[in-house]
Amino acid sequence: MSEFRRLFVPGGTYYFAARLADTDSGQLVAEIDLLRDCFRLAMRRWPFAIRAACVLPAELHMIWTLPPGDAGYPARWRLIKSTFSRHLPPPAVPPSRSKLRKGEKGTWQRRYWEHLIRDAADFDRHAAHVLSAPVRAGLVARPEDWAHSSLHRRPPAAGAPTLPRAGGSRPTSRQPGTASARTEVGSVVRAAPGPGSSMPVPTGG
Repeated sequence: MSEFRRLFVPGGTYYFAARLADTDSGQLVAEIDLLRDCFRLAMRRWPFAIRAACVLPAELHMIWTLPPGDAGYPARWRLIKSTFSRHLPPPAVPPSRSKLRKGEKGTWQRRYWEHLIRDAADFDRHAAHVLSAPVRAGLVARPEDWAHSSLHRRPPAAGAPTLPRAGGSRPTSRQPGTASARTEVGSVVRAAPGPGSSMPVPTGG
């Protein structure tokens, strides 16, 4: 059985990509208000900053910065994904027996991509990658034409959730488990993770 590994970096900045199991679904955009509420819930329980974000119909990608001393991004993703799933009808395609045994509804792909942002140049590359994703996906002609991007948001108040509308410390451990444009921008990768992304890690939902 394959073993996926992740880096735990307290206070780190990470790039993430998460996708629905049905890649033809439009639920993330159709249920954008529910998705925002899921992020607000997670941010109240375990605060973190969303540096960049974009929501496409069946996938979302973000850059987060965790608080000093905190490396617990898997718990945040589990809460976000499971809460979103609970408030949707069952998927058209029933989940596998493996997912059912784990209590998963089958709304999300089990794994997500994470990449630890190494420095300002790495942040620049990933933010630019995120920003251009709706164009690469063929959804719009220009990044600014996609409504569900943090490109459109105003600078958020400290600690406020920043889900879009329409480097960190050294690693402390490696464990089995489940990475600038210096402006606030966001987007999503359609097919592959950004440059330097790690292996996908398991998560429920």
